[in-house]
Amino acid sequence: MDYQETVHYLFNRLPLFSRIGAAAYKSNLDNIIQLCSTLHNPQQHFKTIHIAGTNGKGSVSHMLAAILQTAGYKTGLYTSPHLKDFRERIQIDGTLVSSNFVVDFTEKIQPQIETIQPSFFEITVAMAFDYFAQEKVDVAIIETGMGGRLDSTNIISPLISIITNISLDHTQFLGKTIDKIATEKAGIIKENAPVVIGETSPLTQPVFEKKAKEKNAPIYFADQLYTINNTIWENNQLSITVIENSSTKKNKYTLDLPGIYQKQNIKTVLTAVELLRKNNWHITPHHLVYGLQHVKALTHLHGRWEIICTSPLVVLDIAHNANGIEQLVTQIRHTPHKHLHIILGMVKDKDHDEVLKLFPEQATYYFSQANMPRALPAQALQEKATNFNLKGFVFQNVNDALQQALHNAAKEDLILVCGSVFLIAEIDDSFIPNRTS
Repeated sequence: MDYQETVHYLFNRLPLFSRIGAAAYKSNLDNIIQLCSTLHNPQQHFKTIHIAGTNGKGSVSHMLAAILQTAGYKTGLYTSPHLKDFRERIQIDGTLVSSNFVVDFTEKIQPQIETIQPSFFEITVAMAFDYFAQEKVDVAIIETGMGGRLDSTNIISPLISIITNISLDHTQFLGKTIDKIATEKAGIIKENAPVVIGETSPLTQPVFEKKAKEKNAPIYFADQLYTINNTIWENNQLSITVIENSSTKKNKYTLDLPGIYQKQNIKTVLTAVELLRKNNWHITPHHLVYGLQHVKALTHLHGRWEIICTSPLVVLDIAHNANGIEQLVTQIRHTPHKHLHIILGMVKDKDHDEVLKLFPEQATYYFSQANMPRALPAQALQEKATNFNLKGFVFQNVNDALQQALHNAAKEDLILVCGSVFLIAEIDDSFIPNRTS
C-alpha cells in the first residue's frame, strides 16, 4: 500500500470514535497493552509528559512542546484529532511523522489489526510510541484522547502528569457529574510522579488530592501558584503579565495563540516548566518567552481563535462543549465588531441545549454539519437552536456556509466558525491562504 491507501485502510478498517461515536469506544487497555507488547513496549524507552483535561490540553501540549524544542530537546508530540493531515497527530520538533513510517508501521502491525481488531485511536497511539522510541526523542508530550484512566495513552510512566481542567463532556463514558469525570481524568496520576492541576475547584480538588495521596504523587494547583496581573489582546497576539505568588515577581509573555482563555493554560504550562527545571532540565527564561511566542510556527497548532481574515474578521475555533463555548463568548464580547455571524456545527452526542443556551441571540447563524455519521444534521441543529431564539440558515457544507457569511458580512463584522473540530477541519484551504502545515 502507498500512503494514501494506508490512511484509507486505517480510517475504514478501524472503528473511529470521531466519526461513529460510541461504537468505537474501548473500555479497557487490553488492546494497547497487547499492541505495545508486540512492539517490545516502545513507551518504556523515552521520557514523557502526560496531559489530560476537558479543555485546554491541546494548547498546553503544544506550548510545552514549543518551549522544550526551543530549549534544544528533541521533542515528540502526540495529539488528536488532526485537522487536515493524519500525520499531524505525531510529530518531532515540529516535523510531521513521515509517510513512509506510517506505511511501514501499518504493514508491520497489520496481523495484529486483523487479529485483535483495535480501534483507530489505539493504533495511532501505538504508532506514536513506536516512532518516538525509534527516533530516540528526549521527551514526548502525550495528550490523552477522551478520558484518562482507560485512555489508550495511559500505559506510560510520565515525568509529570497534567490535568488542565474538568467540565461536563463525554458524560456517557466518563460520568454525568464533575467529580466522576475528575475521577476518570485522575487515572493518569502515577506513582511518585508530580501532577499539575490547572484549575482549582471545590468539586474536583478532593478527588485529585485523594488520588495523589494514594500514588504518593506531589500535587500542584497552577492557579494557586500564579496570578494573571494583566492581559492585553492586540495584533492577533495575547500579552499576559503573570505574578509568581510565592515571590510576587512579575513576568510578561506574548502568545501567538490569541484566545483570551489561554491565560488559564499559561499558568499550567509555567508550573510544569518549573517542575522540569527543578529536575535539572535546562529551560531558560529566553526559551520560555520565545517558545510561547512561536507556538504555531514551532508546532503547527491551529483552530484556537485562529484568525484567517481581517476584513471582515474571520475566526476559527474548535470550542465544542459548554465550558469552551462560554470562554469563546467572552472573547466575542472583547472583540470589536459591528455584526456577528456564527457558523455552527455540532456532533450528535453532545448536550446541545447546554451549549446553545450560551450563544448570543443578536447574531446571524449559519447551521452546518461535518461530512461524517456522527455529525448532527444541520436542519436538526437549526430546530434545536430555535428554542433559544437563535435564527439563521441551513447549509449542508461548511464551505457554502462560510461563502455565504462572507457575502453577507460588512468589513467591520465578525464571522466565527465553531462547535466541532470536524467542521473546522473541512474548511477548504482556499479560505486559509496563509496557513502553513
